[in-house]
Amino acid sequence: MSAGEEESVEAAAAARRERLRALKAAQELLSTPDDHDSFAAKPQQLEREEERKDNQEEEEDNVNMKFRNYLPHDKQLQDGKLAPPVLPKFEDPVLAAPPPEEKKEDPFLNIAPKKPNWDLRRDVQRRLDKLERRTQKAMLVLMEREETKRRVGEDGANGVE
Repeated sequence: MSAGEEESVEAAAAARRERLRALKAAQELLSTPDDHDSFAAKPQQLEREEERKDNQEEEEDNVNMKFRNYLPHDKQLQDGKLAPPVLPKFEDPVLAAPPPEEKKEDPFLNIAPKKPNWDLRRDVQRRLDKLERRTQKAMLVLMEREETKRRVGEDGANGVE
């Protein structure tokens, strides 16, 4: 670490210490009562503090220990042993209800896919469309030829008479 980095780290630490001191001072100001209320409330506060101290001393004397997972060797402490909790019996609702009857199908019917050549059709679709148009045109040309042959045959048959 260079000297500049050490100074910046020390400056940051000093700034943090100063902020913490300011926060502690602000917290102390908030926790202390106001001056105008302190004169009237001092005797009551002193009594409350004394009661709290007395209560804390009594609680320390009457420590009631509860043991859930440990059985102490001392006979006096064994009275604090708690009984294990009784858990209700779990009933699985899925196992209680019988499964609904389903219609059984032959598994061999569903082996083959419905359209096994869909990917082939997708790849060749443009060519098939082009071929279809050509086929329609060829059929139209053939029909026109048949129609002209029929007309020529009718005209020839009518003219001979």
